[in-house]
Amino acid sequence: MIVACDENGAIGKDGDLPWRQSTDLKRFKSLTTGKTIVMGRKTWDSLPSALPNRRNIVMSRRQLENVEQMDFEEILELKETEICIIGGGEIYRLFLPVTEKIEQTIIHTKVEEPDTWFPEIEGFDLINENYSEAGTNDDFPMTFRTWGRSFSA
Repeated sequence: MIVACDENGAIGKDGDLPWRQSTDLKRFKSLTTGKTIVMGRKTWDSLPSALPNRRNIVMSRRQLENVEQMDFEEILELKETEICIIGGGEIYRLFLPVTEKIEQTIIHTKVEEPDTWFPEIEGFDLINENYSEAGTNDDFPMTFRTWGRSFSA
């Protein structure tokens, strides 16, 4: 699972990301290239086209053209070693109980009037955390966190 959110967990506003973070987009690309990515229809609609060098799968009740669609059970049966859940909010909530790892970027801002949030992270341990100043093409500084499923009782 891969997500970028503000300091309050907001991930979207008006059907789009509420920031421009080139550094995070490069990280996203490195984490997803060559893998299967799963997203909801609203996330799909926010993209200009299918993301290259990845298997793009969309979950939607609507029939869509020019994209592979699957439901939750079909995705769980995929044989790929790593499937990247990339949003949005409903898809994150659906897959969080079966997720083993979360790659999270905290964008150091607070979005005004967001309409989409990432669910609260429970049952995971923080594995790694790295702070990054805002680069030339970033709106804000950010922190990269890797979370792993907690197996403690």
